[in-house]
Amino acid sequence: MSQTLPMSKTLALTEELISLHSVTPADGGCQLKMAERLKPLGFDCETIASGDVTNLWARRGTAQPLLVFAGHTDVVPTGPLDQWSSDPFVPTHRDGKLYGRGAADMKTSLAAMVVAVEEFVAAHPDHKGSIGFLITSDEEGPAIDGTVIVCNQLKARGEQLDYCIVGEPTSVKQIGDMIKNGRRGTMSGKLIIKGIQGHIAYPHMAKNPIHLAMPALAELATIEWDKGNENYLPTSWQMSNIHAGTGASNVIPGECVIDFNFRFSTGSTVEGLQQRVHATLDQHGFDCDLKWTVGGLPFLTPRGELSHALSTAIKTETGLDTELSTTGGTSDGRFIAQICPQVVEFGPTNASIHKIDEHVAVTEIEPLKNIYRRTLENLLR
Repeated sequence: MSQTLPMSKTLALTEELISLHSVTPADGGCQLKMAERLKPLGFDCETIASGDVTNLWARRGTAQPLLVFAGHTDVVPTGPLDQWSSDPFVPTHRDGKLYGRGAADMKTSLAAMVVAVEEFVAAHPDHKGSIGFLITSDEEGPAIDGTVIVCNQLKARGEQLDYCIVGEPTSVKQIGDMIKNGRRGTMSGKLIIKGIQGHIAYPHMAKNPIHLAMPALAELATIEWDKGNENYLPTSWQMSNIHAGTGASNVIPGECVIDFNFRFSTGSTVEGLQQRVHATLDQHGFDCDLKWTVGGLPFLTPRGELSHALSTAIKTETGLDTELSTTGGTSDGRFIAQICPQVVEFGPTNASIHKIDEHVAVTEIEPLKNIYRRTLENLLR
């Protein structure tokens, strides 16, 4: 007669977190559940609220070095519920996978971090240095009341972070094949090209901003902004939205609005990119307004103690030689890098993040926890 193996602590906590509705900026009680596990280990847990956002700062110990686990409890909206194979907030197992919103991004990582620390502290109660948790419910949203607020407070207090692991889902084909040791910067622009509205049958009495925009946009799309470098892909300029017109087919619109975004490497600067865009637009001689929003600067953690400790842990647990990469979107690592010299991101495979039927392979969960624990052992034992 076969026996059912007991559920691991990591899987159990992952399921508990998935079951809590925490669509950004809601936390849904996730941080409280994490704090309940951390306090018995000797963590001082502090809730830092800002607007509708809940943040948790927890620390065990006062000595250096301080290794911080960072992440977010908020998840993206589910999308159409009728397209999910099961309720996104009811953790469900099918074919060796755990389904639910946040399974990959990033409640499995949060659970693995907590259980890894529980195991590490049990084995090494007098470990050197300190361990911290920096958790927000504002990573998937505007990111103005979350990690950046906590980082500013920590900086004002003089709390020095030495190492930080952000639990973003970085693995590609299998757990452990990729670490993110940096990210490109992000900068958006809203360009409004002004024309003169008029009847489409009398173009000489109007000025079509769509026609004015096209040559300039085509030129911007072909510019080589930089060549990238050994750590970064070349800077990319992409249009995300273009809108003009009244909806009528016989009206020349009065303006054309274009949203665009740069994902830029350390080979370019905010000022340099803006100057080149303005110079290109000026050559075309039309009337326009351009507003810029800088979402984050590029950051890079060179190979060092943290990446070595994490890479070694991955190799020991999985046998893989992991890849260091700066590809992908932004993360809260961009804020933490302002107060911490070594920031890396590591978590489960990311193929299903933000999608319908988001999931994580159950076989990844314990290895992820073990990698976090081994990294603690490599740095703080």
